[in-house]
Amino acid sequence: MNKENVYEGLFILNSDAYARNPEEVSGPIAKTIESLGGVVRVSRLWDERKLAYAIKNHRRGAYWLAYFRIATDKVADLKRQFQLNNNIIRFQIISLDPRLEETLVQHALAGPAKVEEEETQNVYEEEDEENEAEETAE
Repeated sequence: MNKENVYEGLFILNSDAYARNPEEVSGPIAKTIESLGGVVRVSRLWDERKLAYAIKNHRRGAYWLAYFRIATDKVADLKRQFQLNNNIIRFQIISLDPRLEETLVQHALAGPAKVEEEETQNVYEEEDEENEAEETAE
């Protein structure tokens, strides 16, 4: 039997499709993990925000966070399935130390920490204004 590890997956989902049908866009993440014999500990929306730069012509993304256990030999298959999903703009899967699993799961269940959202938003707005000014100057 192959060794099972704990993983964190962060997915940037198509926010337009997610707004229309959240379950149809986010549901396949957990279903794919489970179909390959994995166990999903947490799978939830983390945040929706404007992307720092366009990815595949998308300017906004819905960030989806998942913590799961799966056999190490299934990770390559899992990544391939996520690459084929058109609603996943980008994703990253990292292996975690099993000792951190419970702490991270509890943190994810509690939701994102309240960050100075206005400051972050203002930074992006200022960058957009600068980019627009450069484009109109050319």
